[in-house]
Amino acid sequence: MAEKNLSGDVYYPPNGIVKNAHIKDWDELNARAHDDYQGFWASIAEELHWYKKWDAVLDDSGKPFYKWFVGGRTNIVHSCLDRHTEGAHRNKLALIWEGEDGAFQSYSYFALLRETKRFANVLKSLGVRKGDRVTLYMGRIPELAIGMLACARIGAMHSVVYGGFSVEALHERLEDSHSKVLIVSDGAYQRGKIVPLKDIADEALQRAATVESVLVVRRTGEPINMESGRDMWYHELAKLPIANVDCPCEEMDAEDPLFLLYTSGTTGKPKAILHTHGGYMVGTYATLKYVFDIQEQDRYWCAADPGWITGHSYIVYGPLLNGATNFMYEGAPTYPYPNRWWQMIEKYGINILYTAPTAIRGLMRFGENWPNRHDLSSLRLLGSVGEPINPEAWKWYHRVIGGGRCPIMDTWWQTETGMFMITPMPCVALKPGSGTRPFPGIEMDIYNEEGKPVGANEEGYLVIKTPWPAMLRTIYGDPDRYVEQYWSKYEGVYMTGDSAKRDEDGYYWVIGRVDDVIKVSGYRLGTAEIESALVSHHDIAEAAVIGLPHDVKGNVIHAFVILRAGAAPGEHFIEELRQHVGHEVGPIAKPEHIEIVDSLPKTRSGKIMRRVLKAQALGEDPGNLSTLEE
Repeated sequence: MAEKNLSGDVYYPPNGIVKNAHIKDWDELNARAHDDYQGFWASIAEELHWYKKWDAVLDDSGKPFYKWFVGGRTNIVHSCLDRHTEGAHRNKLALIWEGEDGAFQSYSYFALLRETKRFANVLKSLGVRKGDRVTLYMGRIPELAIGMLACARIGAMHSVVYGGFSVEALHERLEDSHSKVLIVSDGAYQRGKIVPLKDIADEALQRAATVESVLVVRRTGEPINMESGRDMWYHELAKLPIANVDCPCEEMDAEDPLFLLYTSGTTGKPKAILHTHGGYMVGTYATLKYVFDIQEQDRYWCAADPGWITGHSYIVYGPLLNGATNFMYEGAPTYPYPNRWWQMIEKYGINILYTAPTAIRGLMRFGENWPNRHDLSSLRLLGSVGEPINPEAWKWYHRVIGGGRCPIMDTWWQTETGMFMITPMPCVALKPGSGTRPFPGIEMDIYNEEGKPVGANEEGYLVIKTPWPAMLRTIYGDPDRYVEQYWSKYEGVYMTGDSAKRDEDGYYWVIGRVDDVIKVSGYRLGTAEIESALVSHHDIAEAAVIGLPHDVKGNVIHAFVILRAGAAPGEHFIEELRQHVGHEVGPIAKPEHIEIVDSLPKTRSGKIMRRVLKAQALGEDPGNLSTLEE
């Protein structure tokens, strides 16, 4: 049960939710995981399908190149689809999809398996074999998930490139992965407009030497260029006899590659993170089951994009591993009106909503009337991912969307970790803005510059001290960079690149990237903390903060703010905001400059690109902008 007598602003879980949860006592589970670390993960792995059981749970002889479930033989797709169709889930809905234009599709587990086999046979007919790389560049449509599963089924590595990336970003990823086939949709719907994905792909392909075939999925029906001998329509190949035969899973070693996924590239060249079949399967299955408490009747919606790790782990693989009914929506949250999400939650009876703080803050701008028009009583749990959520947005989400009854699972993790690392469970008491504690079996700490653990409420470097099943195995094609980037600062310890603090109750508060910490007159101030203070002002919808060089103070704080709809600030508004931040955080945190803007530069996953703001303010080159949303 949840602890009592915690410090600060605490939200205790409703008894009804704890009573029916998979995990009712976090401390008991944590103690079990701590006492027998490998046995804990092995017991979870035994709930999934293996052609051959592993010889060893963990091999750390070549660290930091750890191996999990060594000698085990599996294929993640068998546990996602085949085992469900062999049992009671055969006719259960696996996927419900709504397009931005109102299009609708649904798939039972049986139908999703059938379509995955069909897609896999089409890929095989194009010469795709075990170990090959296949890039997918599509909108949020069912064929994106089906294409990923089809690749994994035949042992090929999928590399999903978000369907909003530029020509250069797509080209760079095709070249780095040496992809044999590109799967692209003719276009995608976004905010009422068609994104011409095939046109963008055509331009990127002019410079991508390794791509032999392009498989085009029809979504919009708009006229596109089809290059003879290279481009083929998926719907035409899917009708051929070869596509309709059986397609057994390729038996994979637990350590065989499953996919490549490029990190956002906010610094330097994007890195291809490599994940494998066995450990990733176990990690994503366990974390979704326990954290979002997946129940048999649930309808679960992760509102991310499959082009990001959140979509890989918690749209495609995690829900299917758990036999869940998964909802996917193609378009923008505010199209054609700001109630689109709330309308779909009511329409489909969604029980769990998992989204990003940037989406929550964006929807907050439109006020409470839009969500209040809809019956959101089906919701049982809410979730947050992508960046630290400021307490003001957390409370709005909890009160307005969750009706004050839905615990918020605020998760911290990375492309590299593959699975939740710091996260509550429904039985855990919550503090707005904190992800609570590491998932059972994960040992983390916060270090100072010298590699010593810091005290309570002191900031430092967030590190991971033990290996975990879904961890990245390397940076594809660059093992030296893998060691240098993640394992070189402190011996034997994984460096996350984030700063954090831990309160007197052991709850973790992630502050942001290490380079998002501003030092003013010797004081370390997290951008997230100052941004939270700004957003807590009734006229501010979003904020971004950077540090600019100063001769005396080292750095001064420069803030960019977006006003809420209807806000009409007076002539003393900027000073009022400065005083507000001073009141919320302390006088040292008052911004030197505050600029009112209409938008902020963000990655496609919704993270604010503060380095772009900083470069603009200093008149410097902003560098790689391939991940910029617009």
